[in-house]
Amino acid sequence: MKAGARFVCALVTALILLSASLFPAQAQSYGRVYLMRGLANVFSQGMDVLAAKLQQRGINAQVYEYGQWQALADEAVAWSRANGKAPIVIIGHSLGADTAITMAERMTSLGLPPRLVFTFDPVGETQVANTGGKFINYYQSNNGFGKRLSIGPRFTGQLVNRNLDAMGAIDHFNIEKSAALHAEVISAIAAVMRRPSRPKPVAPTAPEVSAPAPSAPSAAATTSDATAAHAVSQPAVR
Repeated sequence: MKAGARFVCALVTALILLSASLFPAQAQSYGRVYLMRGLANVFSQGMDVLAAKLQQRGINAQVYEYGQWQALADEAVAWSRANGKAPIVIIGHSLGADTAITMAERMTSLGLPPRLVFTFDPVGETQVANTGGKFINYYQSNNGFGKRLSIGPRFTGQLVNRNLDAMGAIDHFNIEKSAALHAEVISAIAAVMRRPSRPKPVAPTAPEVSAPAPSAPSAAATTSDATAAHAVSQPAVR
């Protein structure tokens, strides 16, 4: 019986350690990711695939119809403030990319810009203004839809344009489904979603105790010693 109990305990411990090693992000990540589909809420299915990949890594990610951007902006700001200003990430494709920019501007006007915004081939918006945060724009200028973004007034963040004209295997209707781009996005999100580690408490140091100073010899002892020395130095009188 004892051997069997020890085996069960060892098995449970091994399973716990294995779970911790396989799913470290679930315990580490925080924040939210909002993904916006494009036209008619039936295209842009790559947003659903990307959301599923993020969820598998323990990251809170949900997909929405692009017309919900204003309500989502208000919700994101309120949630982030209630959770220690946890990071908000916005991702959109096509018309969803356009409203990802508009949602970021709305959040900034409410006092809390998103941390990251990924746009896949925006079709109407060509400028990022009145917002903060880091924007990464994946686009093709040769597919008849995608737009390069430029910096507009009162933009306080960072803008990166990634021209993908050379990637012949993708177009406007599958750019958001690219596994290679998904991997880039996930890596960037994981970096900002990692919960900051708390500093380890410092053990209090013991107060220093000074050794007592040696006491000065008493006057009697000094006189006695001097007398003794004098007596030794004098020759005996016969």
